[in-house]
Amino acid sequence: MDVLATELLGTVDEEEEALTDIYDPDDNTSTTTTNNGMASHSEAGSTTADSAKAARSIRRGIFKAASLQDKLLEKLLGQMLPADDSIHNGTTTIPTISGGDETDYASRPGFTVSAMSNNFRRFNARVGVVFRFQNKLLRVLSWRKPSHTLSLLSVYTFVCLDPYLLTILPVAAFLLFVLVPSFIARHPPPPSSILSDDGGLHTHPDRVRNMGYSARGPPLAPARTVKPVKELSKDFFRNMGDLQNVMDDFSVAHDKVIELVVPVTNFSDEALSSGVFVLLFGICVFMSIASHLVPWRAVALVTGWAAIWSGHPTVAAWITQMKEQYAGAHQDEKGTPLDGNKNEIPKPVKMAEQAFDNWVKGDIILDEAPETREVEIFELQRLGEGSGEWEPWLFCPSPYDPLSAGRIAGDRPRGTRFFEDVMAPEGWEWSEKKWALDLWSREWVEERIITGVEVETEGERWVYDIYNEHEGGANGGANGGIVTGGGDLPDPVRREHRHTVGSSNLSWEEGDDEGVGRRGEWRRRRWVRMVKRKNVTGSG
Repeated sequence: MDVLATELLGTVDEEEEALTDIYDPDDNTSTTTTNNGMASHSEAGSTTADSAKAARSIRRGIFKAASLQDKLLEKLLGQMLPADDSIHNGTTTIPTISGGDETDYASRPGFTVSAMSNNFRRFNARVGVVFRFQNKLLRVLSWRKPSHTLSLLSVYTFVCLDPYLLTILPVAAFLLFVLVPSFIARHPPPPSSILSDDGGLHTHPDRVRNMGYSARGPPLAPARTVKPVKELSKDFFRNMGDLQNVMDDFSVAHDKVIELVVPVTNFSDEALSSGVFVLLFGICVFMSIASHLVPWRAVALVTGWAAIWSGHPTVAAWITQMKEQYAGAHQDEKGTPLDGNKNEIPKPVKMAEQAFDNWVKGDIILDEAPETREVEIFELQRLGEGSGEWEPWLFCPSPYDPLSAGRIAGDRPRGTRFFEDVMAPEGWEWSEKKWALDLWSREWVEERIITGVEVETEGERWVYDIYNEHEGGANGGANGGIVTGGGDLPDPVRREHRHTVGSSNLSWEEGDDEGVGRRGEWRRRRWVRMVKRKNVTGSG
């Protein structure tokens, strides 16, 4: 903790100077200007200077405490958060998402409390323009000024009747809402108030009425600029309140969408989700054929007008009244729904849902039998060097044939020693109680194009390795349990399993059905068993 406190105090002093330069008031002196343009110092000026110093001291203390808290919280989180391989020295490396070439992505800063706090303050100081646009749009749609809403409807009507006008809207909006206001701010209209002889401001309607707006002449005002609001100001906290409300609205909307859409589309009820899939697929097929017959301009025009007019206070009150009348017709004198359901569903909607449910139950037939597959395991046995008998080795997912990649690399076979330890693949379960020996040993050898082996077509269906004198052992290296070296090494294979029929190096393709030649130190046979898809109920 002493080391942590020393690090925190060392960084706070540096940040205090930077914060003092950034957040000091712009007006360091207080002056009053008379009508003659002369500046004079007074007691009010000294009082203002004292209040500015006090405000500066308070602000400095606030940011010093905030910086100390951020550093302390950052250190604590650094001790609590688990280590991540993608985070090194405060930077987070974005993993490569391309499947081909390795693209070097820019490194992004890792999570720190100070950076998070700084970015939030910067974002909150600049996000006000989004909320102002949202408020203006809501005013237009709520008919606060009917002339503005009717203008919107006029533009929307022209766009619906001639969709090519849609390309003009971005340019026209930029002209009307960006360039024109900026020009008017640079060339403002004449003031409606003038300075009278007694030093007061008075309005002369006749004089103002005779003075028309003219854009000629040099600029009369400085250019308008967009600046972020100051921290700890009224606008800053207003933005925080708007951001808080937007986050709440998004959370409520997200939860509502999840509640309505996910149970229908996540196949927790496979019959219902399959019915929705079939219905939407049928609509896609139908619209691909008949979409050119639909009057889309009229549909968009009527839909847009209906949506905008639904926000009119009179229309909204009428819709609310109709809902109340409909709800009252299905309630008793005490206000209780006749069917006992508080959330009464309109009868047409209820009939449509009932028809859809009946169609799903009657026509959507699911294949209840799960998918089945055949899995295999190979029983490997090794010839004992001293006893000359075959010893059980392990159960391996591959046959470990002489030309397999692991065998050539000198790796030992991998698997389990006991049959009971062989597990079904992930997501599958056993559909049979026991393993069955594959009696068609020649077929699986030919399917894998395995050479250098001897196949038994009768009996226990073992597939033996054939001894290879050029390798000095039984088709492999020493790491695989195979004898290596020259001919003077002990070789139980040549001593115990030497055949005299034909050539001593003939494979099973060249000899009899039972195979001829010298047998190596490994033999294997194939076991099979059926598995089926594991049925998972519910949602994850």
